[in-house]
Amino acid sequence: MTPPGKTPGISWRALRRNLAPQRVLAQWMPLGKDIPSQNVRRVLIDGIGVGIAAAAAPYLPVFLARLGADNFAVGLLTSMPALAGLIFAVALGQFLQRQKNIVPWYSRARFFVILCYAFTGLVPFLVADQRVLAILLIWAIATIPQTIVNLGFTIVMGSVAGPEGRMSLMSRRWSSLGITTAIVVAFAGFVLESLPFPFNYQLVFIALSMGGVLSFAFSSRIYIPDQIPSAAPRGQSPRARIQVWLTKLRAEKKFMRVIGSQFVYRFGLAYAIPLFPLYYVRVLNASDESIGLITTVQGAVLLVAYYVWARVTKKRGVRFALLVTTLAVAFYPIILAFTQAIPLVILLSGIAATFAAGIDLVFFDVVVSSYPHDEAATFVGMQQFTVYLGTFIAPFVATTLATTTSIPFALIVAGIIRLIGVGMFIVFAKE
Repeated sequence: MTPPGKTPGISWRALRRNLAPQRVLAQWMPLGKDIPSQNVRRVLIDGIGVGIAAAAAPYLPVFLARLGADNFAVGLLTSMPALAGLIFAVALGQFLQRQKNIVPWYSRARFFVILCYAFTGLVPFLVADQRVLAILLIWAIATIPQTIVNLGFTIVMGSVAGPEGRMSLMSRRWSSLGITTAIVVAFAGFVLESLPFPFNYQLVFIALSMGGVLSFAFSSRIYIPDQIPSAAPRGQSPRARIQVWLTKLRAEKKFMRVIGSQFVYRFGLAYAIPLFPLYYVRVLNASDESIGLITTVQGAVLLVAYYVWARVTKKRGVRFALLVTTLAVAFYPIILAFTQAIPLVILLSGIAATFAAGIDLVFFDVVVSSYPHDEAATFVGMQQFTVYLGTFIAPFVATTLATTTSIPFALIVAGIIRLIGVGMFIVFAKE
């Protein structure tokens, strides 16, 4: 007999389970027989969703600067994800290694990070004072899921295409992501110029965060085979675990050379990140529309550049592409430091983006091919630790130097650091 007040045949637990996002998406986009083609399509559409949201990224430090944030706060925005990664990357890598499938963790973490743009847009509505602090707190919370995204991306994308197809797939994904970002950034720049501050930024951030819905809908349906979860270590002290990691690292000499040389170059890349918006706003006095145009040109160039470098790498080899692209990008901040005309800055940014596309592809391929794939999550965690170490320290060094000397001088130093990294790549290429 059905208890009073309850409808026969309805189980709220079953209803909640049937309405779960994963089950709804499975009914909307079921996996068919042609899984590889479906995976490619979902990776590309996920990239479009990320590209929509990524259009907000160049405006975030600009928003902080226009709210009155000092150089340290802008540098902190860049460094916080690195600090979280520095603390959690290895542990999260071990955690993901113990999961049956990494895709759900990757897709949910990505969705939450993108949602933080909407939270940022709501801050001026909810907070009268200390808006800069509130925004920094939002992105401080986002750092842990962002670490999961960075770890999961390398593992998921490397598994989807395999050794033969990953360069082609990544070139197509990053091209579609880049052109999407370029178009949306241009439109966002128009909106920012047309509406009063800060409502213009609020509207842009909240609207672009909707790209996270598209990203989640498709990234959560990417299929990769389940891995054999590793057992959680029991009875090991932190010191013993570190010793185990170091032993594994020493056994993989190629992996050690890769992450060592990339560390220096990535330090130079991260060093310049907070300097670019500061240079645009405080040295060039560039408008939001001009800043948006810079990003638009970069995104438009990437549409072709990823495809070109995928072809060049296939024809001339990874080492050739590695040395040419890293050398070209090393000179970009040095030349920019002596440039005062905004049209020339836009041109230079497009040229730099052409070579930066090659760096993205080559770095991804070199890292994925350097570690044992039965322990992918563990080694990616270690590799990301070195990335985060440089990314955390570099922005603070850069903004401190920019404050004590000048922003153009700090940009020149960024180029010199990158050139040192190029020298290490040359030595690495001979081995």
